[in-house]
Amino acid sequence: MSQVHTIGPDFSGSRLFKFIAFLYGMASYLVFFVTILYAIGFVMGLVVPKTIDTGTNTSTIEAVAINLLLMSLFAVQHSVMARKGFKAWWTQYVPKPIERSTYVLASSACLLLLFWQWRPIPAVVWLVDDPDLAVAVAVLSLVGWGLVFISTFLINHFELFGLSQVVNHLVDKQAAPPRFRTPLLYKFVRHPLYLGFIIAVWAAPVMTVGHLLFSAVITAYILVGIWLEERDLVEMFGDQYREYKQRVSMLIPWRKSW
Repeated sequence: MSQVHTIGPDFSGSRLFKFIAFLYGMASYLVFFVTILYAIGFVMGLVVPKTIDTGTNTSTIEAVAINLLLMSLFAVQHSVMARKGFKAWWTQYVPKPIERSTYVLASSACLLLLFWQWRPIPAVVWLVDDPDLAVAVAVLSLVGWGLVFISTFLINHFELFGLSQVVNHLVDKQAAPPRFRTPLLYKFVRHPLYLGFIIAVWAAPVMTVGHLLFSAVITAYILVGIWLEERDLVEMFGDQYREYKQRVSMLIPWRKSW
């Protein structure tokens, strides 16, 4: 292992490694992009071969157990790998320029596994009978997905998904230090990206028990994720972020901050 630590830093600075890291980052981003497009189809029941309400039929107990296990796997991976302490340990073995790309790739793999092995629970919780209203609800879901994408670009889409890191490494450019910004939507809610996800998964013309389970767990995970993320943001930006928390609502626009 000591040899890895000795050789690693020199190799990571080589032109060959920089080019390989760039290709790796691009490939990871493409996998993510395909995964998020599939996620939209999976949740909304559009185009993709397997959706949240199709697949292998099992007993309700077995379906709940398998689905919770799949979602827990994603939640643990997504949360643990994003923590500062894990990154400090992880980057002893994974070069820093590809750390974010590796995180994105691992998240995509967990989601693809979830889509593949998800068990439907088809009992209907609610059904929107009116065709026009059903279309409106589906459009609202698409608005939620749009809000997710817009929010990533308002902060730094390419840094969020690892591309900026590998490009900067390739051209020997130092990344700018993090600075606190509240562009556009972030002036109304602190987490428009998460708000978009919540809208996207709950706005369903047909809500089955399986879809309800998915939406409820995603919402619970988002709330826990916000708590963890804001703890890190307070540590990073201090009073600047504390003041922002007092002034701007977490998820609901124009609501008193909470």
